[in-house]
Amino acid sequence: MRALWTASTGMEAQQIEIDNIANNLANTNTTGYKESRVNFESLFYQTVKSPGAYSSEYTQVPTGIQIGLGTKVSSIEKEFTQGDLQKTSNPLDIAISGQGFFQVHMSNGETAYTRDGTFQTNSQGQLVDANGYPLVPPITVPPNASSITISQNGTVSAAVSGQTDPVQIGTVTLANFINPAGLNSIGSNLYLQTSASGIPQIGTPNANGIGAIQQGFLEMSNVNLVGQMVSMITAQNAYTIDSKAITVANQMLQVMDGLIP
Repeated sequence: MRALWTASTGMEAQQIEIDNIANNLANTNTTGYKESRVNFESLFYQTVKSPGAYSSEYTQVPTGIQIGLGTKVSSIEKEFTQGDLQKTSNPLDIAISGQGFFQVHMSNGETAYTRDGTFQTNSQGQLVDANGYPLVPPITVPPNASSITISQNGTVSAAVSGQTDPVQIGTVTLANFINPAGLNSIGSNLYLQTSASGIPQIGTPNANGIGAIQQGFLEMSNVNLVGQMVSMITAQNAYTIDSKAITVANQMLQVMDGLIP
């Protein structure tokens, strides 16, 4: 019976939807997190009678008979919309207002990309992320620096003892991608380049379509709680109804078995 298979594909698809919603809700307060959206597509159709088939020598059927055999998840896509900017008291916290990613150098030599601007200094004075990965290009804060200023175009300056004017100690550059949804999420707020994302376009903040740097701010998660709750209720109801369809189909099969001698 087709309904058994078709309803089971719906239950499996809604289970993945619930898994994705749970992950989004769990990361509501994760800095720089981007909401994921599940995309579905229909499975193949069984054609009993093709649309436009001839019903007689001179007439054609207008619609035909095609029976769908369920659904499946086609992709889970990151939505790189802007999250709210939250003001902090840390001058090393920086947020991107617009497009772009910070670049960090991982311990395996690869460059990873992130929207999380929670930076600190390590024992050598280098700016590093929460995992200890240094910012790319590297920026080292002098030990005698009394304050740090980061402009919207990424210029990093430090007020150093004995110097009248602030000293420029580096520049924050950002990477942009043609298809950021094609990046590979590896956890820890990090992404890796893939053939789907395209190669990174490195540029100066606040220029050529790349976002501006906001010092003393962090970008919050862009998860829409109300939207996620609505999606969760819809997925739950769809899962329940699909399971009911399986029960009904099974009962119909039992009736048929009772009628067959």
